[in-house]
Amino acid sequence: MTSTETSTETGTGIRAKPDTAAPPPPGTDSRSAPARWAADLLMGVRFAFTGGREGWIRAVLTAVGVGLGAALLLAAASVPEIMSSRDARGAERSASNFGEEVTPGPGTIEVGQANTEYRGEGINGLLVRADGDEPPVPPGLSELPGPGEMAVSPALRKLLDSPDGELLRERLDHRITATVGREGLLGPSDLIYYAGATEEDFATGHTYRLDSFGYEAESEPLPAELLLLLVIIICVVLLLPVMTFIGTAVRFGGERRDRRLAALRLVGADGRMVRRIAAGEAMAGALLGLAVGAVLFLLVRTSIESVVLFDVSTFASDLRPSPLLAALIVLAVPASAVVVTLLVLRGVVIEPLGVVRSAVPRRRRLWWRLLLPGLGLALLLPMVGGWTEDGPGSGDWETYQVAAGTVLVLTGVAGLLPWLVESVVHRMSGGPVPWQLAVRRLQLSSGTAARAVSGITVAVAGAIAIQMLFASAEAQNTKETGHDLSRAQMRVSVSAGEGGLTRELTERFRATEGVTGVISYSQSHVTEPKAEVRESPRYTQITVADCATLRELVAIDGRCEDGDTFVTPTGDEFEQFARPGTTLDLRTDENGEPTDDPLLWTVPETAGKAGYRVDPLGGRQSGVFATPSALDVNKLQEPLVMADLRLDPRVPDAAEHVRNTMVEVAPLGEVYTLRSTVQGERFTAISRALFIGATATLLLIGASMIVSTLEQLRERRRLLSVLVAFGTRRRTLAWSVLWQTAVPVALGLALAAVGGVGLGAVLLKMVNTPVSVDWASLGLMTGVGAGLVLLVTLLSLPPLWRMMRPDGLRTE
Repeated sequence: MTSTETSTETGTGIRAKPDTAAPPPPGTDSRSAPARWAADLLMGVRFAFTGGREGWIRAVLTAVGVGLGAALLLAAASVPEIMSSRDARGAERSASNFGEEVTPGPGTIEVGQANTEYRGEGINGLLVRADGDEPPVPPGLSELPGPGEMAVSPALRKLLDSPDGELLRERLDHRITATVGREGLLGPSDLIYYAGATEEDFATGHTYRLDSFGYEAESEPLPAELLLLLVIIICVVLLLPVMTFIGTAVRFGGERRDRRLAALRLVGADGRMVRRIAAGEAMAGALLGLAVGAVLFLLVRTSIESVVLFDVSTFASDLRPSPLLAALIVLAVPASAVVVTLLVLRGVVIEPLGVVRSAVPRRRRLWWRLLLPGLGLALLLPMVGGWTEDGPGSGDWETYQVAAGTVLVLTGVAGLLPWLVESVVHRMSGGPVPWQLAVRRLQLSSGTAARAVSGITVAVAGAIAIQMLFASAEAQNTKETGHDLSRAQMRVSVSAGEGGLTRELTERFRATEGVTGVISYSQSHVTEPKAEVRESPRYTQITVADCATLRELVAIDGRCEDGDTFVTPTGDEFEQFARPGTTLDLRTDENGEPTDDPLLWTVPETAGKAGYRVDPLGGRQSGVFATPSALDVNKLQEPLVMADLRLDPRVPDAAEHVRNTMVEVAPLGEVYTLRSTVQGERFTAISRALFIGATATLLLIGASMIVSTLEQLRERRRLLSVLVAFGTRRRTLAWSVLWQTAVPVALGLALAAVGGVGLGAVLLKMVNTPVSVDWASLGLMTGVGAGLVLLVTLLSLPPLWRMMRPDGLRTE
């Protein structure tokens, strides 16, 4: 040893130079934590795309699964923009003056509402006539149509040009001179027209003037608490299965990934490093899934205008997600992929020589799985019976509390499914060979099957709760009209300038195809003469019709002949004051007050008594009832002419023939279809949103289950080939795949039924609504879930046949 060398002696007897740095311990890295994270994540990204065929297959499956979920999330994020755009265009084209009187001038138009219906589809129509040379023009048009001309929407033009539009062409027989542009339509399927009118067209019916189209839309107040709760639950139920499947999609190919990570441990990587690599690999699949989702969203966007769901269509330009929600989706999907992967790997011990997952896993514990639904109920139960005390949605906290409680309960239902599947399948034994193969596979890996079914469990549980709320909301928002459909099926009415229109309506409708009976009459409100008014004028109603019609409106005892008059009792709930000998003024001024130039008529002293009777529309008529010879109907001031019609059910287009006749007689006349019940507009809109969202969610769940099933079959390809090589029949394996899917689904549907009914009962109690279960709907929903699984299984059979070929035994 030279003078320049010194040494120290360690306890092991090995001499080391003090100026020589000791090598870093294995597994340590001198880089900073962010740098290590970035490097490991990038390595995982490289493994996702450079891992050969298996790596690409797993990345593609993950991308497809995540892409389906991301596309639906982007579509859901576009709903606010869709509704906002529709409302804005609807407000801009509105032709309502809200009762304001507009003085005629060069910049005004006279309009009349001419809405109609054709084979169940509503058509918005407006008759217009310019007062001057500078009239306002509705959005989507450059000029107003002239008399005999018409501007129509593209969808209405297509309907008129089709063979199905023959009857509609008879009704809208104007010459088409223009097409309404996009800015004047709610959607591509919007049916609307503007027709030029003449003075004769406006001779009957109500008209008013406009100096501009549109109004400033204002936000509507919150709906009733039950409908608000429906909106919250619908949003939660439709989006939660999407997030559940995204979490499932990032686990595709987990067994092969774990074996690859074990190889990394063998070459020196520590446990934290391999987890970061796995997270990077999952993040790569999620990022690719975002790209796939964006492509799918764009494909949907390009074809959305040709899709009409429940009479609702959307322009492609409206289908754009809110920037904030889109940014949240872009950040949340990769982040959730990383979080899910790290959480999954917490239960996996990856060592250089293998993965603990290959052994029999520990039995799942129940206690912590009950925490989520317990916390959800803890949030919801305090609000039972008290959510309406301060009004619906009295604070933002209540809304968040309901949403959070619902999410926790539904998530808890999905969390209970793996424990339930494992507990049940471990008690199964015996049975046919396909059953034994399916049960054994579930006993070895029940978690994968449970995760694949969790989306259906959440969706069905939420759908059952929604159905209970929906049935209650339907009962509260659906009202009995009292219409007697056995006496009439349609009513027409028109404000007539002269009473002679009654006779014409009666004759024309009796000659209309499909009409078997007509009950027509004229009505007008009259007042007492101005000279007899003491404090405020009293009013009554005069009805002029033949005896057959009068017997349909009131109860007449004895005979009735032309020239007779009848009066209902005075001082009743209708405040009817007229009696035999009472003098009435048949004229009123523009404010409905008695005039200085009266047209007097005295009720004959011989007028008989008429009792009340419910008319076909469920109302009761009162006042004076006269036959044509007793009172000349032309003396009435702008009477309202009405007719109740009976239709022949053997004529399918009888209603369309009635509407055509009405347009010929009075273009601005109104036609009503009698119905036994009627729903509120807000409830109808919510039900449409529910059906559209449920349809999209079911399509997503079906597509996701196909991807998940294919991934499971790919993992078992070699095993399937071995079984076939040893003589197992393909039919046996096909049945085993079906049972392997059916058992978790049956358990999931049972759990969903219990959880959904329980959640629905709590939500109904929150709004003080009686709890009732529609068992037919419950059976239908569970049947739909089972049918979806059967369809997915059938679609997976062709790949199953290919994977059972002998070349699946090849290995490298």
